[in-house]
Amino acid sequence: MIDDTQLDGFHEECGVFGILGNDDAAALTALGLHALQHRGQEACGIVTHDGVNFYSHKALGMVDETFNRSDILTKLKGHIGIGHNRYSTTGEPSLRNVQPLHGDLDDGGFALAHNGNLTNALTLRGELMKKGALFQSTSDTEIFMHNMIRTDTTAPIHDRIIQTLSNIEGAFALVCIKNNQLIGVRDPMGIRPLVLGKLGDAYILTSESCALDIIGATYVREIKAGEIVVIDKNGLQSYQLPNTAPKKFCVFEYIYFSRPDSHYGEGADSKSVYQTRFRIGEKLAAESPCEGADIIVPVPDSGVPAALGFAEASNIPFGYGIIRNHYVGRTFIQPTDKIRHLGVKLKHNANKPLIEGKKIVLVDDSIVRGTTSRKIVDMVRAAGAAEVHMRIAAPPTRHSCFYGVDTPDESKLMASKYSVEEIAKEIDVDSLAYISMGGLYEAIKDKRTNYCDACFSGDYPVKLTDHLNRHEKKAISSLARGA
Repeated sequence: MIDDTQLDGFHEECGVFGILGNDDAAALTALGLHALQHRGQEACGIVTHDGVNFYSHKALGMVDETFNRSDILTKLKGHIGIGHNRYSTTGEPSLRNVQPLHGDLDDGGFALAHNGNLTNALTLRGELMKKGALFQSTSDTEIFMHNMIRTDTTAPIHDRIIQTLSNIEGAFALVCIKNNQLIGVRDPMGIRPLVLGKLGDAYILTSESCALDIIGATYVREIKAGEIVVIDKNGLQSYQLPNTAPKKFCVFEYIYFSRPDSHYGEGADSKSVYQTRFRIGEKLAAESPCEGADIIVPVPDSGVPAALGFAEASNIPFGYGIIRNHYVGRTFIQPTDKIRHLGVKLKHNANKPLIEGKKIVLVDDSIVRGTTSRKIVDMVRAAGAAEVHMRIAAPPTRHSCFYGVDTPDESKLMASKYSVEEIAKEIDVDSLAYISMGGLYEAIKDKRTNYCDACFSGDYPVKLTDHLNRHEKKAISSLARGA
């Protein structure tokens, strides 16, 4: 059983990486996945292609545990490779759900890795099974494979991708191998990230720019919302999905998910994740100052850039009043109920000499269930903090995400049940404040209309077919019971 503090928070589902045009494709993909490890820690895999054959290696666990042997990488032959890091959203991780998925179609092999979530996957799965489809996994990614099988094999690959996606709803970034080509696709609103890079003559597709940095590649641009890129030995061709809509990039990439050293956009529109989080902290300090505070303390690690911005804007010292243990995984211990309350100390410990007797301001990226926040507050109070105030670098999280981010059911989100004042009492802080929605976008330096912020606002840009169907079935069932 996992400690409850490990269930309290957002978890990005996946990271993807693809490369074409380098004989060290497997090793470079493994390095790229290592840079994307924060996006998924439960499983990883690589599929390569040498122009004739496909090669695959997948396993549960971290990248350095899976691809730390040269004999594994040397078996992954070819100049094209795609890789995937996974965070499973329900149940125990299973090898059959580890990506990339690979199969043989009537015109050759096809491999695919997916970051995101389909909002009509259950509906499509049921329809496909009625037509005789046999599913090998419980992953929504397999929907793409079954749809691809049913496309016109005489059509160009970009038309086949358009056919594959014609009935799919949701958020996705895909990297694929087909017919000696590397293919990248981004959902029609660009909710999930996908960027293009180059390493010499080789092309790279990946979730974040930090995966380019680790192999010395150059950032070229973002893949546009609804764009299909088809890359082969002759270069890159770009196509557009017919249902492309205004861009709605996930705002939580800037708040929490992406590594601080990543950036998105190009030229004057380029945005550093670190600098954006720093500005969020500055804006938070301007909106909700804490007069007389002695020290600004981040909740590590995601709260660090915002805490630095808050400290600088407030002219209050910054300090590591909480120390994080970086060597604890999600399933490091199977605690008994008797010691479950100690779980937070597996990852965090108060730096008593720095905070004892002080009025401290804790800066964190979000409050989800509130379990971890309360335990951290209890911990710093036990270490002797005189006052504990909390500032949050995101608006209140009141709604679940259905677009590729693992979040609790809405009923379990603290901000969906309580006011800010009530949350402050629940987590036992002397004061609590969140950045405003307007302040968030001022810090990002962009228009709100360019982003998906459904977890804050409840404004879902893509239809939630499966979610709505479940609610309709519950309502019908209640009526049938006379409830």
